[in-house]
Amino acid sequence: MLHRTYRFLVVLALCAIGAGQALADVIETKNGARLLGTITKIEGGTIFLRTNYAGNVKVKKSEVVGLRTEKTRFARMADGTLKLGILDTAGYGQIQVSGLEGGLPAPISELVELWEPTDSELSQHRWHYEASADVVGKSGNHSQLTTAFGARIKRVGTHDMLQFYTSYMRQVTDKVKSADQFKIGLDYANNYAGRKSWYVRDESGFDRVKGIDLSSVAAAGVGYDFVKNKHQVLTGRSGLSYRYERYSDPDTTNINSFGLDFGLHHAVVFSDSKWVNDLTLVPAFSEFSNYNAMQESYFEIPLAMNGWKLRVGLSNAYNSMPGDNVEKLDTTYFSRFVLNWE
Repeated sequence: MLHRTYRFLVVLALCAIGAGQALADVIETKNGARLLGTITKIEGGTIFLRTNYAGNVKVKKSEVVGLRTEKTRFARMADGTLKLGILDTAGYGQIQVSGLEGGLPAPISELVELWEPTDSELSQHRWHYEASADVVGKSGNHSQLTTAFGARIKRVGTHDMLQFYTSYMRQVTDKVKSADQFKIGLDYANNYAGRKSWYVRDESGFDRVKGIDLSSVAAAGVGYDFVKNKHQVLTGRSGLSYRYERYSDPDTTNINSFGLDFGLHHAVVFSDSKWVNDLTLVPAFSEFSNYNAMQESYFEIPLAMNGWKLRVGLSNAYNSMPGDNVEKLDTTYFSRFVLNWE
């Protein structure tokens, strides 16, 4: 009877140990050691492991060849991308994130940070606000007054970003209106897997100088982050679009066609400033030679006042088939005061 009881206790203990191991994070080192516990964080080339048998243990990441987490973690890679999921060994010295966000295997050396998310972090979105204005006047041989206003609201999450934006510009040259345009739009992007994303966007407005009573572009497609780190971002987009343009001149043919949608976003962040370039191309299926192209580039520097920045740049709007007596290309140079807050 005593022998049976002893054997039952041994089996129970082994099961408990096995269950504990199954629920533990695992670190495998080059010398063959297999450490079980809870990885609390990775920071500065060191993996911090909390164990029941040796307390808190520090392991050099350079000595690790395998790693597995039992729970979902945030993982920041060397290129700046942030992944969310369960980490597991994908090969000698390689790891892969699976679960909420996947990705190609990467060397363990590329894993620079790791932490367990809180419930609020998993659901939290941060709101960012931006307002901009510039007023430029000129007098003498010619008189000119340009006023422009803009606003942007962003809701930024771990894997997605929603933007609402609007802008208006009016210009009077020698008492003749030379610009009167308005636009409003939204843009949503979701990084569903590593560098891959999908997006939807919609932009509408008018341009009374060009004779456009209403213009609208709705598009959806996929994107890819060619470069994404804390210093630089390069993202490409491609998808399908629906373009509509109604002209005030009855002799100008309205546009009502499905088409393609291409976009490119590039940003370089310096210590206290940044350089941004955006390009959008929307050709129509009804006639591929009929397309709109938008380009904007600017350099932004902070001012002494908290939250204020100066943005200097130019934008180009090209319509391959504009209305009668309207130029195809419009170029705008701007110096804009921008206020950001959260």
